[in-house]
Amino acid sequence: MAEITLLDGGMGQELLARSGDEPTPLWATQVMLDHPDLVRAIHADYFAAGATVATTNTYAIHHDRLVKFGRDHLFETLHMAALRQAVAARDAHGSGRIAGSLGPLGASYRADLAESVDQAAPKFAEIARLLAPHVDLFLIETSASVLQSEGALKGAAAGGLPVWLSVTVADGDGTCLRSGEALADLAPLVARYRPQAVLVNCSVPEAMAAALAEVARFGLPFGAYANGFSHIAPAFLEANPTVRALETRHDLTPDLYARFAMDWVAMGATIVGGCCEVGPAHIAELARRLRAADHVLV
Repeated sequence: MAEITLLDGGMGQELLARSGDEPTPLWATQVMLDHPDLVRAIHADYFAAGATVATTNTYAIHHDRLVKFGRDHLFETLHMAALRQAVAARDAHGSGRIAGSLGPLGASYRADLAESVDQAAPKFAEIARLLAPHVDLFLIETSASVLQSEGALKGAAAGGLPVWLSVTVADGDGTCLRSGEALADLAPLVARYRPQAVLVNCSVPEAMAAALAEVARFGLPFGAYANGFSHIAPAFLEANPTVRALETRHDLTPDLYARFAMDWVAMGATIVGGCCEVGPAHIAELARRLRAADHVLV
């Protein structure tokens, strides 16, 4: 028996599915503008499914993305809107923590777009200070390289809250970041910045066991939350992509996903959940299995 933190599942893809809107390069941010109450409803569904953490819908709210579409004046407004939705769902549920999502600058999976630490850290610090009064921790998500990770870690420290670092690995080799660097290359950063936990996210479930074997060596709490994409298509790595370029796999049922996640727990993972295309039904099945195995959800 162990104490397991059960994260929620994906937000952006769930928003698109429920709204029925066409995908845009602003992804979940655009859907939140058009259908703000959907964000709260999805948070509520994850809490009802058994999740103990709500991850704010702030992943893609960055100046570099907003300015391209004339929305940069909404930077702070969007962060506050996302926070209100998460807090409302948590308060209605009566328990749970809120993780402030810090997504990558530029675009997901694009290690080539990483900015220097001196450039990136102030941008993450601005967001961390906005979120800090309303969240319990910061969750750096989908970091694709050592450089991206350092910029986010240094910036997040400005918020004065616990930080969880989550990186994305190559689907074909879970021991490597999407940049091609070894996961082990993160060790000096982990030692210097001492995040509270190190996670792996937004890669296929099949890659996670190899990744977790590596991050376990850092000596910190660790975990994983995988995606439900068949692979990351080359078209998604072009400028201003939409998620239409990504293909959802149809074999990743709640049962299969929960089996993967229970294997991660058997490896020592104490933080599990889901990423893109992993929804409330997957989290509910995982919660059921964790409780059946006498784990305590915290």
